[in-house]
Amino acid sequence: MATEPRIIHVEIVGKDQTALQSFWSSLFGWKLDTSSPGGYGMTNATDTGVVVGIGGTQDGGPGWVTGYVRVESIDATLARAVELGGKVIAPRFSPDGSAYLGLVADPEGHVFGLSE
Repeated sequence: MATEPRIIHVEIVGKDQTALQSFWSSLFGWKLDTSSPGGYGMTNATDTGVVVGIGGTQDGGPGWVTGYVRVESIDATLARAVELGGKVIAPRFSPDGSAYLGLVADPEGHVFGLSE
């Protein structure tokens, strides 16, 4: 198994969750498990290399693509990012109680996710 930090998740969200799920699953033949809250679809990392999550934006906005890196400490990584000129977009949080995430932007504003 690879050591940390490593990319573990890529998220694709947008206005039309159903259309996005259809597009990406049809394009690459991905099987999506849509049993998550709100029908958020997720691939199996064994099939796709990393987990790919596809869903709708909560605010109906245009959406984005975000990669997530697993780290030992989200808080420490966010602090280091700020030291290096980055910005905390979302401090450590848990969307469903089973995982912890955070979001950081680099000095040019590119957002990346963190997972702990």
